Amino acid sequence: MSWLNIEGKTVVVTGGASGIGRAVSQGFMDQGANVVVCDLNPKEPEFEAAPGKMLYCVTNVTDKESVDAAFAKAKETFGPVDVLVNNAGINIPRLLVDPKDPEGEFELDEAVWNKVQSINLNGVFLCAQAAARQMVAKNDGVIINMSSESGLEGSEGQSVYAATKAAVNSLTRSWCKELGKYNVRVVGVAPGIMEATGLRTLAYESALSYTRGITVDELRAGYAKKSVTPLGRSGKLSEVANLCMFLASDRGGYIDGVTYNVAGGKTRG
Repeated sequence: MSWLNIEGKTVVVTGGASGIGRAVSQGFMDQGANVVVCDLNPKEPEFEAAPGKMLYCVTNVTDKESVDAAFAKAKETFGPVDVLVNNAGINIPRLLVDPKDPEGEFELDEAVWNKVQSINLNGVFLCAQAAARQMVAKNDGVIINMSSESGLEGSEGQSVYAATKAAVNSLTRSWCKELGKYNVRVVGVAPGIMEATGLRTLAYESALSYTRGITVDELRAGYAKKSVTPLGRSGKLSEVANLCMFLASDRGGYIDGVTYNVAGGKTRG
């Protein structure tokens, strides 16, 4: 028996083809869990060889039929879902108002608002509900909602993203109260500045730097400033994965309804 003892568990990871989700998927497979990777990418991702098995499901987390089909396939292939890592998300930096360019490219509009809300909130709800149906039926399970440090602290130029993540934190607390009686735990993980992921593209950094009135180079230089992050470095994707695996295991069996900030000490200041 390993320390975590999650071998053979059925784990669903949304947004699992890249970034944090990919690291989480690989981590669980390395520990012998069977992972259902759900992602919009039509191309199946490649993972390193591991004791655990992988099933890839092209999934739109904002579409109930797509979500339900993925969870049905997970159960059919590996058995009822033991763990959900609700990771799929999107971030589109925008300003509430842009005096330099009213109604311009970087001012928040309904299309961006609705897109971010749809993926970051509707997707979390639909996937949690599909997972909880299976978990409640067997009186066991863990739902891990991926939040963000910005959901705890707010973030300049990322108000809609931060708002959705704050809402995810509230869902985590509420669902823990609803599902605890069925031995289903609901916990959150809130990463801060992480090493390069799918979110940290040039387009994303250009938009974020514009909303903050700085250059992309200045934005990047801030990632490792101790005045921003006391540990003076970006987080490793594996560090988020390690926490998810601990929370999913019986080692974290009395942890429920809380969101862990994995941000190297980064706060408002």
